Amino acid sequence: MATYKKKVTEKGAGKKSSENMKSTTAEVFNTLDSTASKSEAFIIKQQKNIFIALTAIVIVILGYMAYQKYVVEPKEFEAADELAFPKKYFDLAVSTEVATDSLFSLSLNGADGKYGFVDIADKYSGTKAGNLANYYAGIAYLKTKDYQNAISYLNDFTSKDELLAPIAKGAIGDAFTDINQPKEALEYYEMAAEMRTNDFTTPFYLFKAANTAFELKDYKKATTYFTKIKEEFPSSSEAVNIDLYISKATYAGSQEK
Repeated sequence: MATYKKKVTEKGAGKKSSENMKSTTAEVFNTLDSTASKSEAFIIKQQKNIFIALTAIVIVILGYMAYQKYVVEPKEFEAADELAFPKKYFDLAVSTEVATDSLFSLSLNGADGKYGFVDIADKYSGTKAGNLANYYAGIAYLKTKDYQNAISYLNDFTSKDELLAPIAKGAIGDAFTDINQPKEALEYYEMAAEMRTNDFTTPFYLFKAANTAFELKDYKKATTYFTKIKEEFPSSSEAVNIDLYISKATYAGSQEK
């Protein structure tokens, strides 16, 4: 007599699958509960250290805010106020042809108990006015032919300003030109030209860089800079008669070969 195996009904299979899912879910939650319990235990154990760390962070933040409000801001106002005295003499010196050296000297060294740019740059370093004092001191030294101090102070000046930033670099180039160091001058003229792109400083320092390169017999570079002025800044004052400069540099370069 033949015997037959009973087939597992779909209903029975579904029940078994459901039980397995419940078991797996339970295991997942048990694992999560276990992990959470360990985390809680760690936090409870380390809560003192965590509290100390958070307190330290809050103290640092509050300390920084207090320092900005009660130290930095008053110092900024004080430095800006001190800057007014030497700037008056600086502005007078650049707008007149009479006794400019003595006016620049007053702007640099101060008088009547008032600070000059040199003292402000030193005593208020880190402030905006102290930084600006470096610029004014550098230009004043350049005008009075103290080139080493001019280079030093202008190098200490930093700015994101569209005009002041390249002018400061270009002024360093002028100082190196005046002490007959054209290689260094060219480097700073190039930096000044590349630092910002505008219709004033860019062609101005490209022209100085081109002429300095020509002096150094780097005629290819000179031609490149003169040509850039012609193509990119045709309305600038430097572009006037620029074809003559291009021809001159090109011809000089051809004679080198």
